[in-house]
Amino acid sequence: MVKIPIKNAQEIQKMREAGRAAATVLDRLAQCVQPGVNTYDLDQTAHRFMKEIEAESACFNYAVGSKRYPCYTCISVNEEVVHGISRIDRVLRVGDCVSLDVVVRYQGFIGDNARTVLIEPVSQEVKHLVESTEAALYHAIEKAAKPGKRIGDISYTIQTFIERRRLSIVRDFVGHGIGRSMHEEPQIPNFGQRRTGPRLTSGMTLAIEPMVNLGTPHVEITQDNWTVVTRDRKPSAHFEHTVLINSQGAEILTKLKK
Repeated sequence: MVKIPIKNAQEIQKMREAGRAAATVLDRLAQCVQPGVNTYDLDQTAHRFMKEIEAESACFNYAVGSKRYPCYTCISVNEEVVHGISRIDRVLRVGDCVSLDVVVRYQGFIGDNARTVLIEPVSQEVKHLVESTEAALYHAIEKAAKPGKRIGDISYTIQTFIERRRLSIVRDFVGHGIGRSMHEEPQIPNFGQRRTGPRLTSGMTLAIEPMVNLGTPHVEITQDNWTVVTRDRKPSAHFEHTVLINSQGAEILTKLKK
């Protein structure tokens, strides 16, 4: 049986602070996306933003088996889905679709969020992809991230929202629980059946993150052993929030208050 950590009041406050830190870095980084900037410089800029607020990257040196992630953020461009490795020679251009995934550790807790930024002008189909992916995230949070619902309700809500728009869901990578560690139970697929999986209860903190492709749902990993790309090399989009399940529904912890 899956054991999902339930946060107490003190831990919830720490999660709010970590979420605010992650959202601050992502928001500032998104404003730096423009033609002529390379992704290595963007990653270094994000690192500087983290240090300014006394946070650290939860991605840098993250270990999977014998390999360690070498960047402070995940910056994925066009056909790159997630875990993009930043490079000096990856220069952004007009028409690009740039996914920024920022995960920080702040006072012992993790905040995780992602946003796909467009360098206008872009094609209508890419705009449809990105707008639909973002809308799917908020739709799932509003409709399915509530106490008494199940993980499968989140999954089903995202899948049906996206497939009605003739887009495809990435099935190889999923959302997850989050807290003191970047990846906690439960796993949160972006596809599935209603009324299945663990039941949601107050005090759970989840990273919900639809990853959506314009073409095939199939992906592969490039020679750098990290960067995930669409098999047909068509664009992908990625949005993510860290949320707290509470008695009213879901509180988005990585959304800056205006």
